[in-house]
Amino acid sequence: MSRDTPSDPSIGAELALVTRGIRKSFGRRIALADLDLRVPRGAIYVLVGPNGSGKTTLMRILLDVVRADSGVATVLGFDSVKDGAYARAACGHVGERRFAGYAWMKVRDLLAFQASYRPTWDKAYADALTKELDVRDHTTFGKLSKGEARRLQLVMTLAHRPSVLLLDEPTDGLDPVMRDRALRLLSRHLAENETSVLISTHLVSEVEGLGDQLGVLRDGVLSTQIDRVTLRTTLHSYTITAPIDWAGVPSLSGRIVSKYNGIGQQLVWIVWGDEREVVGKVTATGATVREVRQLSLERAAVYLMSERLDFSGTAPTSIISGAGGGK
Repeated sequence: MSRDTPSDPSIGAELALVTRGIRKSFGRRIALADLDLRVPRGAIYVLVGPNGSGKTTLMRILLDVVRADSGVATVLGFDSVKDGAYARAACGHVGERRFAGYAWMKVRDLLAFQASYRPTWDKAYADALTKELDVRDHTTFGKLSKGEARRLQLVMTLAHRPSVLLLDEPTDGLDPVMRDRALRLLSRHLAENETSVLISTHLVSEVEGLGDQLGVLRDGVLSTQIDRVTLRTTLHSYTITAPIDWAGVPSLSGRIVSKYNGIGQQLVWIVWGDEREVVGKVTATGATVREVRQLSLERAAVYLMSERLDFSGTAPTSIISGAGGGK
């Protein structure tokens, strides 16, 4: 659970997706533990975490496909349980599983079936997406390859121009050429439509230019929520040359995300905090800061996923700006 997550539900007016105190267990395994998620309206929120960290379970709870043991989840203010139909109607969802119950249907019939209960379905847009993604609409759905099925999912997800997109590994199964095409198509869609996005991916580099919020989920705990601007200005890589028998920087305890040895007396630290302040504290101990670098979204995500963090200091474990601006 994020440390400074507000409990006042009135802030939901500015948020697209909210969870408060969500807990979910499968037998003895805890999938989500007191999870408080906040996705601002209009934001593209990149959710990262190791396999089994609870990302898919979270999306299913938002859609009321899976029920939480406790807590509340809302989509555009709709309670996912009490107003589940409205919450799902607002969403486009690319899930990890195929539509097993429709294996007998031809693709064109499945698209028509989807359109029949989506009032905002844009047939011209669906046809354009089908062509751009090379979806074979005359083929039986059950005979599609994994990649072909994923492309069809993308068509069905985007064609009704939903207000919220829940994308769980949306490029999974796509070859490199089709992955690039799908990502360009998604980027164009987001530029042309008012959409709030929660995207889970292991390939953070794919959404480097899209994501403006980052959430890190580990063992069912949302350890970090931070907007991209704050991330770029407060988390840096410092290359340090340290004297022999250097004792480190005690005043940075709790702010260091990662540290490892370079060549000789050279060290590389990943540290939260104001750059000038961190440099000042390092140099005051007799060490020299050789280089300071901003981290890409991908590299930051990797460090935040892989390290057992101690945020007892002033690390910004949950900082959310009002709305996304990375489209």
